[in-house]
Amino acid sequence: MKQSQKLARVFKALSVDTRIRIVQLLKGRNLCVNALASRLGISAAAVSQHLRAMRDLDLVEANKDGYYVHYRLNPRTLATWREMAESVLKADHE
Repeated sequence: MKQSQKLARVFKALSVDTRIRIVQLLKGRNLCVNALASRLGISAAAVSQHLRAMRDLDLVEANKDGYYVHYRLNPRTLATWREMAESVLKADHE
């Protein structure tokens, strides 16, 4: 896949307000679906759909703890995405 296609997938994934909010919530701690749903004011099913899309892009990682699955951001993916975005948005004269 071309770099431009990868970057388009990144921007598409982050173009959804709820996913940005999930990223912001997960920056501070690991949370389960119900905790995310409560903080976001949406259903657990809706959170699960967003998390599935984010897992498919390796943005979040799941860790099963008993009956609960806690989600956290994948720092390697975040670093890669940051570099990709910076390469496109950086001015040529910098």
